[in-house]
Amino acid sequence: MAEFIKIYNENPNQKAIDQVVKVLKNGGLVIYPTDTIYGLGCDITNNKALEKIALIKGVKLEKAKFSFICNNLSHLSDYVKQIDSTTFKILKRALPGPYTFILPGSNNLPKVFKKKKTVGIRIPDNTIIRTLVENLGNPIVSTSIRDDDEILEYTTDPELIFEKWGNLVDVVIDGGFGDNQASTVIDLTNDPIVLREGKGSIDIL
Repeated sequence: MAEFIKIYNENPNQKAIDQVVKVLKNGGLVIYPTDTIYGLGCDITNNKALEKIALIKGVKLEKAKFSFICNNLSHLSDYVKQIDSTTFKILKRALPGPYTFILPGSNNLPKVFKKKKTVGIRIPDNTIIRTLVENLGNPIVSTSIRDDDEILEYTTDPELIFEKWGNLVDVVIDGGFGDNQASTVIDLTNDPIVLREGKGSIDIL
């Protein structure tokens, strides 16, 4: 059964952060809050953990559409090809915030993602997940935890998430109630295209 760890967004407790980072470094799966819905993720460099997430989501790892959560824009150059100044300005305006940006992937992507031409990047406006990424030292691969309920697509209560997912993951972070609206997805590989309008306003384009 997963550990259920309370962390406050205003002031994340370093001891709790260290505890979660240790789990991530050991290939564990973690459910955490973002500025939109709760996400499921693992260390980007751990293949076994990535396989586990793909299995839970019922997809082949090579075909999985996971996004990468970064702490800030400085991580981008590790995984994204050189971007022009217009694209950079959009990212700067929008992040941290409730957006997923599709960008051209670079050759530095972890082995399992090498065949991908593009990568989805998130820098949520949430201190807990950004502090985790910062302390881990590299991005966290992320996917949303959808609900089977037709009306409620996403569960917002961490205790209910723990009840449902506690046997599948290693840690569920209670960061308070989540949102029930997903991020806005914008493709910036060429001219900006809004692929999904979610919580983030498209006025940033």
